[in-house]
Amino acid sequence: MDKYVIFRVEREQYAVSIAYVVSIEKMTAPTAVPHMPDYMAGVVRIRGELVPVLDMRKLLYGKVIEETEQTRLVVAAVDGLSVAFIVDEAKEIVDIEPEVIKPLQLVSAERTPYVVGIATLPERLLTVLDPRVLFAHLDETEEIREQVAAAQAAVRAGETV
Repeated sequence: MDKYVIFRVEREQYAVSIAYVVSIEKMTAPTAVPHMPDYMAGVVRIRGELVPVLDMRKLLYGKVIEETEQTRLVVAAVDGLSVAFIVDEAKEIVDIEPEVIKPLQLVSAERTPYVVGIATLPERLLTVLDPRVLFAHLDETEEIREQVAAAQAAVRAGETV
């Protein structure tokens, strides 16, 4: 059995393997970074590290997240970089047997390679995501990495971000 962090975006529930999750943080206002894609809300400082913040509602549904008391940042380790995903609510950690995760058999599976499959639990269905593939699948991945590196260099040089 593997552990997964369950979170909600819109009315849907998603699961990410706890192996990728660094932390779950209360929402803090990100600092905007010029010339970034609209789904990148900016960067936040988490334990001294600048972390790019991606709006999951914008990525998945094309709408900006409406911040509430339940809004959280799910921070994931993505190929040597921490990335925070804004979600409507981080719900719980659950155990999921690998055999209950079924791959998508839909045409959209080609356009959404970051969807590992659907976990069929007795009381609900969960869409299982791979945050590494999601981040790598974005057109601006390298640009985001470069902007975060530049912002970190500026912080080290004593400039404000």
